[in-house]
Amino acid sequence: MQLYYNPMSANARRVMMAAAHLGTPLEMHLVTNMQEPVQRAELLRVNPNAKVPVLVDGDFVLWESCAIMQYLAEKTPGQTVYPTELKARMDVNRWMFWCAHHWAPALAIFNWENHIKRWLGMGGADPAAIARGEAEVARFGAVLDAHLKGRQWMCGDTLSLADFTLATPLADIEAAKMPVTGFAHLMAWLARIKELDAWKATRPAA
Repeated sequence: MQLYYNPMSANARRVMMAAAHLGTPLEMHLVTNMQEPVQRAELLRVNPNAKVPVLVDGDFVLWESCAIMQYLAEKTPGQTVYPTELKARMDVNRWMFWCAHHWAPALAIFNWENHIKRWLGMGGADPAAIARGEAEVARFGAVLDAHLKGRQWMCGDTLSLADFTLATPLADIEAAKMPVTGFAHLMAWLARIKELDAWKATRPAA
């Protein structure tokens, strides 16, 4: 199986974490610049959205990171990160969807305004965007923090795809100045995530 990725992409990293945890070998295709004509044309060949990650398994092409993670888990006998019992699986799905629609977009505001814009030389953060992001993170961070109280992992005592999904957007807390450090249960959970071999193995090179 081949994975088109960029190490700075949180979406790609969660797939890489799942693969590392599952022991799934992947042939890695690094996409360094999604706007460069040759690389963009190659990426468009496998994903009309021109985004990473993309998984290619023979003649089957799959994009969207959460779908790729689920696919990798389904192909791994004996895996425990994507439950087979219906209600347990739906709980994992619920948090993966929640991340895609609420958590990751809220954090992305800070990553863009405080980190990526400066890196690209596009000036400082937009105060209105930061204020909107603060409101969103306060709202959804409280939901996540309350849920994690008394839990080892997102869906109980067993590490799951939900943990990989929700953790990777938090990779740049310091550089992006994400206002999450006041959520004690969330930060304790993230500290556990950072001790995982899968997190350490997929950390972008400095």
